[in-house]
Amino acid sequence: MLNRGFSRWIIAAPMVLLAIATIYPLLFTLNVSQKTRQEYVLDRFGLTDTVGLDNFQAAWQGSGLGTYAVNSTIVTVGAVAALLVLGSMAGFAFSQLTFRGSNFMFLIVLSALLIPFQVIMVPFFRVLGTTGLLDTHLGLILAYTAQFLPFTVYLMTSYYSRIPHEIVEAARVDGSTTLGVYARLMLPLGRPALLSVGILNALFCWNDVLISLLVMQSQDNRTLMVGVTALRGQYSDNIPLFAAGVILAALPMLIIYLIFQKQITEGVTAGSTKG
Repeated sequence: MLNRGFSRWIIAAPMVLLAIATIYPLLFTLNVSQKTRQEYVLDRFGLTDTVGLDNFQAAWQGSGLGTYAVNSTIVTVGAVAALLVLGSMAGFAFSQLTFRGSNFMFLIVLSALLIPFQVIMVPFFRVLGTTGLLDTHLGLILAYTAQFLPFTVYLMTSYYSRIPHEIVEAARVDGSTTLGVYARLMLPLGRPALLSVGILNALFCWNDVLISLLVMQSQDNRTLMVGVTALRGQYSDNIPLFAAGVILAALPMLIIYLIFQKQITEGVTAGSTKG
């Protein structure tokens, strides 16, 4: 009994430390965002004496975060929609349909997961420049779709592989076409995985800085995270204002993750085992 309790502590202690290391920066940033500039200079790590929304209001109105948030919303919604449609179709094809070269094509998709964006950054930039998609919402949507599609296909293929082939064959016997099986059967059955992968991709797109900074070159087309990064230079002498901007940028995705964290976990782990 004693050994069992000790073993639990051995496992729990690192998890507690990891949780503290994750939560503390958020609490520290929130605390700094409540301070005045003078209060921060005099005491950076102490608890704030004031609580209010002045810094948040100043960061939102004085630095164009509202425009950046609209850009991020457009790009994130467009990219996630494309990823869910293409990823679910490919997952259905790789897991339930039999065609020549399917295994080889799936290996190519998996190999794309191993290629960091920095490796393809230069040819990627040239292709967007040649096609006239630089500094456009469509260009960034296509960039996110290409970057995160391998992960989406892998997750959806793993999930759909758990569905017995007999169900698909029964739908075909009833007269459903391949597209009908996908729309009427696979999409409803894949709802948990679609929800989880959609939220994960939304987090990836919303929090991205590198790809957005490369594609969106004009200030008016910046996404929210790029705009917040620019705040560090704009308000280098007013760190509380910068901290308020960071909180505003992270808040939407943080709320979504807290609401759907159970569904995300269930959707991701559902495809990890078969049977």
